[in-house]
Amino acid sequence: MRLAGVDDSGRGSVIGPLVIAGILLDEKDVQRLSNLGVKDSKRLSRKRREELYEAIRDLALDYHLVKLSPAEIDKVVRSGRKLHKLNRLEAQTMAKVIEFLHPDIAYVDASDVLAERYKHHIMEYLSFNVEIISEHKADVNYPVVSAASIIAKVERDQAISELKAKYGNMGCGYATDPKTLEFLEKWIKQFGSYPDFVRLSWKTVKRIRSKTEAIQTKITTK
Repeated sequence: MRLAGVDDSGRGSVIGPLVIAGILLDEKDVQRLSNLGVKDSKRLSRKRREELYEAIRDLALDYHLVKLSPAEIDKVVRSGRKLHKLNRLEAQTMAKVIEFLHPDIAYVDASDVLAERYKHHIMEYLSFNVEIISEHKADVNYPVVSAASIIAKVERDQAISELKAKYGNMGCGYATDPKTLEFLEKWIKQFGSYPDFVRLSWKTVKRIRSKTEAIQTKITTK
């Protein structure tokens, strides 16, 4: 039996890509994942994730990932209700990963509040019969999904590190990080518009731009 685990990283960030990763594993090797110490990526240090990243790739039959750019996300989000459209985009992308891996069973961490609905959205985009197990906290409950979450997180961290090396410290890319907010404020003040690695449709990004423009207009009209 060939099992796949699929998870994402960067869904709620304002900077950088949304990464969706999947791994393919022989059922008999699931215990080996647990023996490695694989768990939800959020419960591991960055160093430990990077160590496990290599071990997971060595153990897996195959793996696949897709990086969705801010522009791709903005295009979908702007076309309708944000969460509904983002869930659909993730379901479609997870289907692409599952198509590539072609497992007998695919375990996915559900992005929709209704896990069963998310399962059916994924199935709409699949061209072959596969059992989909869609659950919340699948990255905690299933080692194969935990492993996928590690792959996705390491790839996302690498993308942010590359941006930092080129453009300066932008924190982790989430609106909860003061360094990320500071980076966005400084950028919009200096350049007047955001770079292509920022999600323009996010409320935080819009708010910072509006606030900065209002201040600059006030200064100009004095």
